[in-house]
Amino acid sequence: MIKEKTAYQHHPASFKDPSGFVFKANGKYYRQVNKSYSEDYDLLMSSGLYKELIDKKLLIPHTEVNENFNDSPDWYKTLLPEQLPFISYPYEWSFDELKDAALLTLRVLKISVKHGMILKDGTSFNIQFYEGKPVFIDTLSFEKYDDSKPWIAYRQFCECFLFPLYIEHYHKMDVQKLLSVYLEGIPASTIAKLLPARARFKLSVWLHVYLQASVNSNNKPTNKAATANFSKAKLLNLIESLQSAIKPLHVKTTIQSTWNNYYGETILSKNYLDAKEKVFRDFVSDINDGRTMDVGCNDGYFSKILAEKNNNVIAVDFDTQCVNKLYLDIKSGETKGILPFCIDLTNPSPAVGFNHAERQSFAERAKADTVTALALIHHIVLSKNVPLHDVAKMLSDLTRQHLVIEFVPITDEKSQQLIANKTNYHKPYDPEAFENNFSDFFEIEKKQIIPSTDRILYRMKKR
Repeated sequence: MIKEKTAYQHHPASFKDPSGFVFKANGKYYRQVNKSYSEDYDLLMSSGLYKELIDKKLLIPHTEVNENFNDSPDWYKTLLPEQLPFISYPYEWSFDELKDAALLTLRVLKISVKHGMILKDGTSFNIQFYEGKPVFIDTLSFEKYDDSKPWIAYRQFCECFLFPLYIEHYHKMDVQKLLSVYLEGIPASTIAKLLPARARFKLSVWLHVYLQASVNSNNKPTNKAATANFSKAKLLNLIESLQSAIKPLHVKTTIQSTWNNYYGETILSKNYLDAKEKVFRDFVSDINDGRTMDVGCNDGYFSKILAEKNNNVIAVDFDTQCVNKLYLDIKSGETKGILPFCIDLTNPSPAVGFNHAERQSFAERAKADTVTALALIHHIVLSKNVPLHDVAKMLSDLTRQHLVIEFVPITDEKSQQLIANKTNYHKPYDPEAFENNFSDFFEIEKKQIIPSTDRILYRMKKR
């Protein structure tokens, strides 16, 4: 009897490393280990490094599968990693998410050296967020350590982690858009021009930024760590130096962003929030299964309500300070089951990279069984001038089953603020027009006016 061959799909982002690749088969993601990586893989597993990283929940665990799905002559092992519920990219992370990912990478590196191995790359794409924390996902990134050689990934680590953190720390600016352009990291020559003059007086900045930029401009080896006589002690000193440079970096939470005090500033305030919460809880009381996505999550007030019964909540907002605050709440242990990311729904992450397939668009990754969109519709329609029907289509594309959405009428205080200096916007903008446009994609299951307001909360089911 001839065994039927399993169909597999090579992951379009996994092609650069000749040590192996990621592929999909039977609805799951696997990683093939090639023969060329066999010695390093065996060392990873036998040295105790894999066990320590798994025990400390720093590396995504895997099981070995004795099957060559691809009939590849280069095949050595097939790994089945623990499946991640959602894939995000560094240009969607808040400041502290990127900072924690950087510190995790250095921690993994330091533990690797102890076991006679080292990381051969330092890209931020080796990290994902799982159960509220960063985790290393590239099992093939470890190689045997030669203490006579420097860390070849030093420059890449700085460009992908340290330099973006410096920009946001010193300039208090969102760095996500910059990272979406510099996918391979921000070069030292670029960061040297962007940092303020006062940064030059910081030893760590001079060492990791200006010295690198100077070396690069002289067409010399670009790895600052590269010296004729390297040693393990020097590598450990380099790791300590990077950790010391990153740990104090921060962004001020007192800076006023677009929505970081949205509920506190409105005259509706506590009464409105309490009333909306009561209706919202009723609308989602029997929606507990599958992924839930809270778009326009603000500081995560309603995301946390969703997470009470669902540990698979994606919370997104374009306001990076709101997302960062929510992440810090999750990190402190106050909240579980939420992954927060920086996404502007009117300009979400596109498909980028080689052949426009290496990194998927947000829309491709973000399908959810239930989508909630509270206090959001008026910003998209009145501020961004997106027609109601287009908003309905977008939310339908993101939603598999249910949509819980709040309609904020033109008479509302916040809507009036948005049109105060506008001469025109898409009309009609009223409950009837809202329901007519959304009815092409959804059927209304429930609707209720939020007490003491003109706002209406809807629960809809996708057609």
